[in-house]
Amino acid sequence: MIICSCNILSDRDVRQAVNTVDDANAKQIYGRLGCSAECGRCAHTIRTIIDEAYRERAVACRASTPASPDHG
Repeated sequence: MIICSCNILSDRDVRQAVNTVDDANAKQIYGRLGCSAECGRCAHTIRTIIDEAYRERAVACRASTPASPDHG
């Protein structure tokens, strides 16, 4: 789905860019995609995609970390 009509960016483009950066903000994502914010309407959606990606990474990280034994 197109989320930025000024730069013709899809949610897939943004998700792929987010996956190449460890700690991203919208400006960095625009830069990764070779553009910059124009009207700014998509900035909130890009921030939402970044937040979703980080939540997914956190869940995956917790799932792959072995549980520590209870020492109590």
